[in-house]
Amino acid sequence: MADYVRKNAWGDNGTFNNPDLLWYAKGVRVMQSRALNEENSWWFFAAIHGEYLDGGRFPWAEIPSPPPVPRSPRPSQSVQEKYWNQCQHQSWYFPPWHRGYLIAIETHLRKEIIALGGPTDWALPYWNYLGPGNQNRMPPAFAEHTLPDGTSNPLFVEARYGPDQDRNIYIPEGDITNKCQDAEFYTGDGMDAGYGGFETGFWHGGKYSSGKLEANPHNLVHTLVGGSRGVMSYPGSAALDPIFYLHHCNIDRMWADWNADGNKNPTKLNWLNGPAAVGEREFVMPNPDKSPWVFTPREMTNMAELDYRYDEREATSVAKGFDAFTLRMNKLGIAVPEGDLPTMRSKIEKASEVVGVSKGKHQLVGNKLAVSVKMDTTSWKNVSKSLRSASLANIPDQVFLEIENVKGTEDGNILTISVNGKSAGKISLFGLLDASERDGHHGGSGLTFVVNITHIIDDLHLNNNLDVSSLDVDITPMRAINEEHTISIGRMSIHRE
Repeated sequence: MADYVRKNAWGDNGTFNNPDLLWYAKGVRVMQSRALNEENSWWFFAAIHGEYLDGGRFPWAEIPSPPPVPRSPRPSQSVQEKYWNQCQHQSWYFPPWHRGYLIAIETHLRKEIIALGGPTDWALPYWNYLGPGNQNRMPPAFAEHTLPDGTSNPLFVEARYGPDQDRNIYIPEGDITNKCQDAEFYTGDGMDAGYGGFETGFWHGGKYSSGKLEANPHNLVHTLVGGSRGVMSYPGSAALDPIFYLHHCNIDRMWADWNADGNKNPTKLNWLNGPAAVGEREFVMPNPDKSPWVFTPREMTNMAELDYRYDEREATSVAKGFDAFTLRMNKLGIAVPEGDLPTMRSKIEKASEVVGVSKGKHQLVGNKLAVSVKMDTTSWKNVSKSLRSASLANIPDQVFLEIENVKGTEDGNILTISVNGKSAGKISLFGLLDASERDGHHGGSGLTFVVNITHIIDDLHLNNNLDVSSLDVDITPMRAINEEHTISIGRMSIHRE
């Protein structure tokens, strides 16, 4: 059995002294030399994730070279319908579909690398932007215009850099985290999207809130790399950039480590067997011999059977034995005994209740949107009551802010959410364009975001400031939004659970 080891791209300082990066560049060059309609071409594989060949706000025709992005010749309509536009976003299939996608292109690249005289055990490297030192910076090999032999560097993509993007790409410390690794369950439940997302069918993105792994770091990294109008900021162009696959290898590594820490994947048959089992599209990739490889999430869960592993482990963000539940209880003055700690998942069996709703629709333009969410007096008092009577036997409510039907024409932005002046987190607009298109995959329903604001509500309670008639929600974009690209928001609501 083969043993393919995916290694850190920052080996040998992330330069072409790292043989994994040098051979990656050579394999990418071969795949880029092929036509769009060839199933072993770089362009065909990008379209498997998503494509904008015809019109839209960010068509492939407007993507600057190098490298030149082809729009023809196209495969037959039946081939397009079989393979293209498969990526699973805002879906519980997000982790397993992308794992299969990585394995597929890795197999194609390895075949080309071996043909060029490269190592037979080559594997995709990963970019651990959460690692120590300068690993939050894009490996330098991707910014070089040439390879060591003086030929053009296929890992350099001009369209990676939108008009407002710094050429020295890095992920600011604090903008992304590995807190998703603390999630106790995979499937979304109530207002909590879980680690992997809410239960869906075949879902190309939009409507549902992203799972924790997808929301942060995945979505945020896409936007931080692509910025305004860079290819990584849009699902239908992201896989044109070679850094895409290193980003997704890191996401895949995090899922592998979440499982290695004892966390379980879904056991429902409609997850294990995939959407094809209920009559929807199958997950399928072209093999190097051009035969189809159909896979299911069940087949993506055993790393040993998939013949690859990672060289480093991703530690959980909270020390083992001192989980998020314990931290919250201690903050509220409740001691949690050592040993078999109770968890939020096992204790909470409550239905979600809306306790506050904003009025009308909202428009985000310029540098800030301020919205007052009016609370329902009776329902809101239940939150206060749950905190006053909090104990290990009476777990207090969690509180969530839901931002629905977010629509717009530019993905490349990040919104900072604050409630009553305190930070509730950041959300990326990755996928906004696709989710907003009326003739798109899901009829223009837009994106929905759910932000856990429990820590803010706990602070209000501890400061005796929970008796309020409304909560003030501020939304601040990373880049000011001009009137041409105004973002609309359906409503904002507060939920207790």
